[in-house]
Amino acid sequence: MSSIPSGVDKDKQQAGLPDNDPTAAERKKDHIELAFQSQITAATLDPRFYYEPIIAAHPDDKPDEGFSFLGKTMRLPLWVSSMTGGTEKAQRINHNLARACREFGMGMGLGSCRPLLYSDERLSDFAVRPLIGKEQLLFANLGIAQLEQLVADEELWRINTMLEKLEADGLIIHVNPLQEWLQPEGDRFLHAPLVTIKAIIEGLPDLPIIVKEVGQGMGKESLRALLQLPLAAIDFAASGGTNFAKLELLRSDPLQHQVFEPLARIGHGANEMVEMVNTLKQELGPQVKCDHIIISGGVQNFLDGYYLTEKIQFKSIYGQASAFLRHAQEDYEQLQTYVQAQARGLKVAKTFLRLK
Repeated sequence: MSSIPSGVDKDKQQAGLPDNDPTAAERKKDHIELAFQSQITAATLDPRFYYEPIIAAHPDDKPDEGFSFLGKTMRLPLWVSSMTGGTEKAQRINHNLARACREFGMGMGLGSCRPLLYSDERLSDFAVRPLIGKEQLLFANLGIAQLEQLVADEELWRINTMLEKLEADGLIIHVNPLQEWLQPEGDRFLHAPLVTIKAIIEGLPDLPIIVKEVGQGMGKESLRALLQLPLAAIDFAASGGTNFAKLELLRSDPLQHQVFEPLARIGHGANEMVEMVNTLKQELGPQVKCDHIIISGGVQNFLDGYYLTEKIQFKSIYGQASAFLRHAQEDYEQLQTYVQAQARGLKVAKTFLRLK
């Protein structure tokens, strides 16, 4: 009768492996019971990746080394996209999100800070710098309509005052013509947003600025114009996530909703926008002045984020809004668990997946 060489047992013990597996019976029982529920057809396979199981060991759970983005060091290429402010519930949400950014090395864009331009009443909702820490990116956020008014009133100083109160690293400008047009209380732009953005750049030349849409993305000519401006970054806010045009329609009367609903289906997805900016980079060459992109809008999980950031030819991170919002409304531990899972999943994707 053959026997296992003593050297194998010794190697096994040195590797810290047990001689038997007490979980084996229960695990095998699970495998039998769940086998038929675990069927995957070719039609459901993710077509974006090659799966390479041979070329790497399992990744460890240590945090990744930091990388530079917009002048600060991030550890996770994940951006908390601008969401909420100016309500009682917003304070808990923003505070939880800021804590997560500090713990995991993410960046954060605040929701619309419009209330802070003329009053400090809601400052506590947004004042998260002590929670996020000095090392992490924190950007305030104003709409293009408010900025157009500040330009007209020659009151750009209000922006700097607001940023100083928040200790923010820069300003996000959200551009939302369809949302405003469909909103019952919406503003009307007197000038093209590009005119206002250029006026802000000229009036505050040292201010880092990110320009974003609010859930429908941007077409090629808008991206072409923005890439030629000295912006800190462009945030896609592409179609596929929360659509604020649709949100405003849901607040409208039934007739308005019925007539204008097709406008909510206009937009560009994140994958399409990645392809557009890659093409524009080749077309514009040295005319490109903005080389940082935040890919957001319909980024559902770490696989989407990994795919899009690998595909784009710019320095990039990916953003999420609704997923963070869902987990940030209650105890911090729920949000913490969600971000931990995203970080682990991203590591596995980087280890075993390659883009087709």
